[in-house]
Amino acid sequence: MVRNKGARIASLAAVGVLAFGGLAACGSSDSDGGSDGGGSGGGGKATGKVGVILPDSKSSVRWETQDRPNLEAAFKAAGLESDIQNAEGSPDTFGQLCDQMITEGVKVLIETDLDPDSGKACIDKAKNAGIAVIDYDRLTLGGGADYYVSFDNVKVGALQGQGLIDALKAAGKDKGNIAFINGAATDNNATLFKQGYEQVIKDDGSYTVVGDQTGDWDPDTAGKVFDQFYAAHPDLVGLITANDGMAGGVLAREKAAGVEGKILVTGQDATSEGLANVLQGYQAGTVFKDTSVEAKAAADLAIAIIKGDDPSSIATGSVNDSKLGKDVPSVLATPVWITADTVKDVVAAGQATAADICKGIADLCKKYGVA
Repeated sequence: MVRNKGARIASLAAVGVLAFGGLAACGSSDSDGGSDGGGSGGGGKATGKVGVILPDSKSSVRWETQDRPNLEAAFKAAGLESDIQNAEGSPDTFGQLCDQMITEGVKVLIETDLDPDSGKACIDKAKNAGIAVIDYDRLTLGGGADYYVSFDNVKVGALQGQGLIDALKAAGKDKGNIAFINGAATDNNATLFKQGYEQVIKDDGSYTVVGDQTGDWDPDTAGKVFDQFYAAHPDLVGLITANDGMAGGVLAREKAAGVEGKILVTGQDATSEGLANVLQGYQAGTVFKDTSVEAKAAADLAIAIIKGDDPSSIATGSVNDSKLGKDVPSVLATPVWITADTVKDVVAAGQATAADICKGIADLCKKYGVA
């Protein structure tokens, strides 16, 4: 269950300075933010190391196209020197990166788990070494992280559900069969997304859910799941597809079946591909989660922790860890539903470029004010 205890993002103000050592591993990048400078708060200059582990580059391109540059920019703006690494979907690599960062004496570890087991193993090691842990984007259930930075993920799902309903009704499809292609079962976010869209569909009551399977955050898997659904229910009118990557896999299979655009899908992450599909009318919409806000929150928390400031002025929300039966102090940003009319807002926020979105669809970009 997601709870909000007050203002979510407006209170993010902690600024400080951090010296950060390089970690030699695959998928890494270094950003020098300088070692001098002041900042708000009472702890003075911050010194130490921080580690960041991203999960992969396959489940969504956002990790490399949005999160990495946004984290780099947030750390640089805060005067932090950063090293951001990607486990590339390997639990072994994830564990190696965790061990390496602990050995090098990081004071804060920011991580997005691959699964609860590998996430918890890393958190346990870090906490045994006296290192604060921030779960980034995904909460590791049972992990016991000190803080969590993400979006209101039930709201993300609710936006997908309502977005599909609105698009279908606008197309004159006031009832019919729909299906769910969910994220990975090991991802707590996927559970929260489904909680949101399942409730909205149930409350509306106009549509019958005839399929409900995981797509494992994999476009090919999602495409195969669609093939199964469509073979059993060729009268499908819509699909709640949990992110843009999987939506792309589904749309490829729809095109092969000659029904591209006739069975609307949803998405999430506001990727360039997803936004192009929205403009073309293939996706009902996508959920925009401004990861620059998420990255700044993670950076601000890290600074506050290292400086000895009180992070509660930043982590003003909470998310319940159902396995531990406790609330994790959290920063929860607000997601936004994007349709063709608002694709330009994602570009204006600096989280996608017109050049990437508009390849081959310049006329649509002009129509909707994207280019």
